[in-house]
Amino acid sequence: MAGALDGIRILDLTTMVAGPVATMMLADQGADVIKVESPRGDLMRHFSRGRNGMNASFLSCNRNKRSLALDLKSNDGLQILKRLISTAQVFVHNFRPGIAERMGLGEEAVRAIRDDIVYVSITGYGTKGPYANQRAYDPVIQAMSGLADIQRDRDTGRPRMVRTIIADYTTALTAAQAITAALFARERSGEGQHVRLSMLDSMISYLWPEAMPSLTFVGAETDPSDGELGPDLVFATQDHYITAAALSDDEWAGICRALNREELIDDPRFKTARDRSINAVERRTITSTELEKWRADEILPRLLANDVPCAPVRSRFELLQDAQVRDNNILHEFESKEFGKVRMPRMAAQFDRTPATVRALAPLLGADNTTVLAELGYGADDIAGFENSRVLHNQSKKESAGG
Repeated sequence: MAGALDGIRILDLTTMVAGPVATMMLADQGADVIKVESPRGDLMRHFSRGRNGMNASFLSCNRNKRSLALDLKSNDGLQILKRLISTAQVFVHNFRPGIAERMGLGEEAVRAIRDDIVYVSITGYGTKGPYANQRAYDPVIQAMSGLADIQRDRDTGRPRMVRTIIADYTTALTAAQAITAALFARERSGEGQHVRLSMLDSMISYLWPEAMPSLTFVGAETDPSDGELGPDLVFATQDHYITAAALSDDEWAGICRALNREELIDDPRFKTARDRSINAVERRTITSTELEKWRADEILPRLLANDVPCAPVRSRFELLQDAQVRDNNILHEFESKEFGKVRMPRMAAQFDRTPATVRALAPLLGADNTTVLAELGYGADDIAGFENSRVLHNQSKKESAGG
C-alpha cells in the first residue's frame, strides 16, 4: 500500500537535523524526498565514525530519501535544480535570511518556475531582528528560549542544557506538521504558500504552557515560581533510580498509601493540586526521603497497585531488551549491503491504510544523481559531462574508484 504522501515530491535543501528530520518524517509517509546537497555533502555526514561511508547520525535523519549532489554555484547545477523544481510540490531550505535570494532560489524565483509550490524556510531566529543573521544550533536555542534557565540547578542556580537536541526535534515536528497542513490547503485551493518557521519560535511555543504560565496574563506577570523550573522527578531508592508522578488527587493519595504515609493525604499543604504546586519543593523533599527507604522492586509494585504513574529509570542499553519496547515492535533491524545490519525505531505514527515504512536507508552522497537526472530528461552524455565538469558528485563512484 502507498503511503499517505505518495505522489508528493519534496526538494530538501536543508542540512544538520531540524530540516532533514522534518522531511524524513514526510518521506516515511510516502513522499519522494530528494535531498539536494553540495559536492561536500551535508555536514552531518562528517560527524562521528561510520561504516562504509555512512555514520549513524546522518543515517538516522535521512532514511527514505534520494541524494542529488549538485554544485549550485555553477550555472549548470542551478539549471538542473530549476528543472527539478518544476516537478516538485514542496521546496524546503534552512539557509540564513537572504542567502536563498543571493543563490537565485528565493521564493519569487522558485515560484516563477512553479507557482503553486509550497515554499518552506526554516531559520534559527526568524527573518528579522538583531539575531536574524546569526548561526543557531540546538544549544544556542536552548539558551535563548529559556530552556537552559528552566533546567538550572536548584542548589547552585547554574543553567543547564537538556542533553538531547530537543530544539532541533521540536522544530522538525513543527515543520513536518506545517508542511502537511500547507499541502492540505493547496489541495483545497490549488495554491501554494510560504511557510516560515524558526527554531526559537518552535521552542518558545513548546515551553510556554508548562514553563511560562506566570508570564501569560499581561500586567500581572511574576517571576517563574519554583514549580515552573521543571520538576526533577528522578528519585533514588536503595538500589536503583525510579520516577513517579502524582498530579491528581487520586494519584497523590495513591503515592501516600504506597509509602505508608496516609496522614499526608489530608495534609493542608498537599490537599489539592494547587496546594501541591505551591508547596512543590517540600512535597518533593518528603517524597524523595520516603522513597529512599525502599528497594525499587519493592516500591514500584506498590506504586502501580495504587495507580501511580511510575517506572524504573532505564539505561539506553536496557531499552533494547525492555518488554514493552519488544512487544510493541518499536525497534526494527534492517539489512543493508553497504552498511550491514542497522537498528532503527519504526515510525511513531502507525497508519492502517497508508502505512509509513522504511523503504530505503539514507543514501550515500550523490547516490541518485543518474536516476534523478534521467527522470528530468537528461541523457547519458549530459550526465557524464556534468560529472566530468564536477557539477555532480557521487560518493559511491569515488569510493569504488579508490578515491
